[in-house]
Amino acid sequence: MDWRPATEDDHVAGVPARFVAAPGSTEEASELLRAAAAEDFAVVVRGGGTKLGWGPPPRRLDLIVDTHRLTGVVEHAAGDLITVLRAGTPLSTLDFGSQQLALDSPLPGATVGGSVAANISGPRRMLYGTARDLLIGITVVRPGGTVAHSGGKVVKNVAGYDLGKLFTGSYGTLGLITECAFRLHPVPPARAVVTRTVPAAGVGALLAAVRDEQVVPSAVEVDRPPDGEVTIAVLVEGTAEGVRDRAARLEKVLGGQIGGLPPWWGAYPWQPGGTGLKLTAALSKVPDLVEAAAETGIRGSAGTGVLYAAVGSDQDAPRIVERLRAETVRAGGHTVVLTAPAEVRQAVDMWGPVPGLDLMRRVKDQFDPGHHFAPGRFVGGI
Repeated sequence: MDWRPATEDDHVAGVPARFVAAPGSTEEASELLRAAAAEDFAVVVRGGGTKLGWGPPPRRLDLIVDTHRLTGVVEHAAGDLITVLRAGTPLSTLDFGSQQLALDSPLPGATVGGSVAANISGPRRMLYGTARDLLIGITVVRPGGTVAHSGGKVVKNVAGYDLGKLFTGSYGTLGLITECAFRLHPVPPARAVVTRTVPAAGVGALLAAVRDEQVVPSAVEVDRPPDGEVTIAVLVEGTAEGVRDRAARLEKVLGGQIGGLPPWWGAYPWQPGGTGLKLTAALSKVPDLVEAAAETGIRGSAGTGVLYAAVGSDQDAPRIVERLRAETVRAGGHTVVLTAPAEVRQAVDMWGPVPGLDLMRRVKDQFDPGHHFAPGRFVGGI
C-alpha cells in the first residue's frame, strides 16, 4: 500500500491533511480503515479530485484515501449488459465497444466512485437515468474496515440494492466505495441535435411542444447566459432512419436547425474557483426558473428539472443564493451551493433546508458512529 505524509497540495476545501494513503484493493482498503479508526483519524476519500471543493470543508482531516490505484474493469459481461468497475477508474477511459455506460460526466477526470458518491449525471440522465439508476451493485468498506456488498451482477437482481442507493449521493460520509456494478446500454448508431435560440418568455411554449411531439429525446437542455436569450438543444439517438425522422419533426416544431452538440453541452457554467449552484424544479416550472435566473444565467436539463447557475460576484452571492432558493421553492425544488470560495462558504448555508435531516443523522450514526468519514461535509454538518 502507498502511504506518505501529506504535502501542501493534499487538502480538502482548504483543510490540510496529515497523511495520504492509496490502497490497491478492497482488502488493503479494509486494513487501512481499520488502522485509521484505531488512531481516531478523520478520513476523506479522493478520486480524480474534481469535486473536492464541493460541499463545506471537513471539520478535521487526518487522512486522505486516494483511489488512483483502485482502477480497471473487473468484469464486462456483454451478454448481460453489465460491468463491474473499480472506484478509481476515470469515466473518460471506459470503452465497451458497442456498449456504453450512459453516465455523462460534466467534469473531465471524474472517477466512477466519485461520480456515484456525488450522484453526478449529465444531459442524458433524461433517458438513461442518473448514477443511482444505473448502479446495480456496490462494494464498500465501512469506517472501521468492515467490507460490505450489495446488489449483484444481474440487472434484475435487487437484493440489497438499498445500500447502493444509500451510498449514492452520500458525499463520502458513510464509507469508501471500492467497486461498482452498472447496467450498460447499446451505443446508438446515430444521433442528432436540434437547437433554437429564443427570448426567455418563449421557452415554455417550445418545451411543451417538444413534449407533445413524443420523439423520446435522450436529452433536452437549455442554456441562458446572464441577461441573454435561451438556447434549447434536443438530442435524439437511435437508428439512422429513426433519428432522421425525429430530428426533422423537432426541426419543424422548434423552428430550429439540426447540427452537432453546442459547445456548452454538458459543462457546468461556473469557472474553477467560482460559486456554482444546483437548482431543481418541477418540469412545469422550469420555464419560470429560467426566466428568474436572468441575473446569473442558467444551464442544464429542462427534461428533468435539474439546472445549474454560476454566481459571478462573491459579494452578491448571499443575496443571489437566497433569492434563487425562494424561486426554486416556489418551483417545487431547492437550491444547493455545490462549490464556492471560502468567503462565500462562510456567508451562506451551502445545503439549505433539507427534509429528513433527523433520519440522515441516524443513518450516519449507524454507519459511522465515530464520525470519522468526511465530518461536516454533508447536510446539517453530518
